[in-house]
Amino acid sequence: MADDISFRMIAIKKTDEVHVVLGHSHCIRTVEDLYQAVTRSVPGVRFGLAFCEASKGGLVRGEGTDEELKALARENALAIGAGHSFILLHQDFSSLSVLTAVKNIPEVCTVYCATAKPVEVIIAETGQGRGIMGIIDGVSPRDMEGPDDVQERLERLSRLGYKGE
Repeated sequence: MADDISFRMIAIKKTDEVHVVLGHSHCIRTVEDLYQAVTRSVPGVRFGLAFCEASKGGLVRGEGTDEELKALARENALAIGAGHSFILLHQDFSSLSVLTAVKNIPEVCTVYCATAKPVEVIIAETGQGRGIMGIIDGVSPRDMEGPDDVQERLERLSRLGYKGE
């Protein structure tokens, strides 16, 4: 076995309106369990999800309620190509609405991110396959929060229903 390892970055393909939840699981059952968790958490939701098998079949499994988001999830999963990884793409609701349900699925080991921001996935590749080393979520900070920024943050949280006045 060679000791070679290479690293690469895969940018998640999505529009600004699409949110992404990226994670790691350990079972083909993940597809059905994620589907149930999302549809039970947000009735009438539009989403697509994909799961990368880690077995010799090596298939990208997909499910969802929206064909475009399902196809996009499968495309992103294949590009990432990390065994047992999953990606959930959705719009019209916050990832917070499903995040607890996703994390409570017994076979879900890790959630790397849940965001609407641009995401880059850092991949390591060996002779055996690929693995997710980490993610770049959005942009780097440019400055410190000031008093006006604090006020704007609190007002925004209140508008979104996350914090009282």
